[in-house]
Amino acid sequence: MYTMGIDVGSASSKVVILKDGKDIIASEVVQVGTGSTGPARALELAYQKSGLTREDISFLVATGYGRFAFDDADKQISEISCHAKGIYFLVPSARTIIDIGGQDAKAIRLESNGSIKQFFMNDKCAAGTGRFLDVMARVLETTLDEMALLDEQATETAPISSTCTVFAESEVISSLSNGVSRNNIIKGVHLSVASRACGLAYRGGLEMDVVMTGGVAQNAGVVRAVAGVLKKEVIVAPNPQTTGALGAALFAYEAAQKR
Repeated sequence: MYTMGIDVGSASSKVVILKDGKDIIASEVVQVGTGSTGPARALELAYQKSGLTREDISFLVATGYGRFAFDDADKQISEISCHAKGIYFLVPSARTIIDIGGQDAKAIRLESNGSIKQFFMNDKCAAGTGRFLDVMARVLETTLDEMALLDEQATETAPISSTCTVFAESEVISSLSNGVSRNNIIKGVHLSVASRACGLAYRGGLEMDVVMTGGVAQNAGVVRAVAGVLKKEVIVAPNPQTTGALGAALFAYEAAQKR
C-alpha cells in the first residue's frame, strides 16, 4: 500500500511517499511554496522517482500553510500534528520539537507515546524565521548556505537587539557601516533566531530529547546557537524539511487502513 503526504509551506513544497506505512520510497523538496507551481512540481518529481501515479496512492494527506489550497488531498491535517507524527517516527525519544520554517516557528512538547502535550507558535512576525534569515543574507551579501560557514569564523557575537525584522535590518546595515565583522554579525543573527525559538520551547517547559526540524535546521550556525541557548544537546532530524510531509504520509496510512 502506498500513501502520500504533502507539506505545502510558505517557502517550499515537500512530498513523501510511504510503502506500507514504514518505508520511504520517495522524498522531494521544491523551494517554492503555496500559491505557486511548487506543489505540482514536488508531486511530479516524487512520482518520477517512485515510478507511481496518483492512482497508485491509496490515501493522500495535505498539511502546512497552504494545505487548504491543495485540491487533490483526501484529507487536510495541521502541521503541528504532522510534525509531531513525523518526528516521533524518526526519533522516538523526542520530547521537545523546535521547528523553524519560512514564516513561523513552533515548539511542540510530546508525551512518551508521541501524542502532543502542548505547543507554542510564533506566526505573527517574520523575526526568528527563515524569512528573517533570507533578509539578513541579502543585506550581508551572502547566501544561506554560506552563513553557517561564516558563523564558524566569528571571533565574537555582534548582538542584534531589535526583535523586528525591519529594525534588525537597519541595525545590521549600521553595524556594517561601523566596521563590525560580517562573521560576527552573522553569529548575532543566528543567536537572535535561536533565542526566539528557544523562548517558545521554554514556555512549555523544556524536556529532553530536543529535536530540530524545518528548513532552518539545515543551518548549522542556528543549530549551534540553539544548543548554546538551551545548554543542551540538540538533535537535527534526518531530512528536517520533510518531517511534516512524512507525518502526513503516516496519517494517510492510518486512514487508508481504516477505509
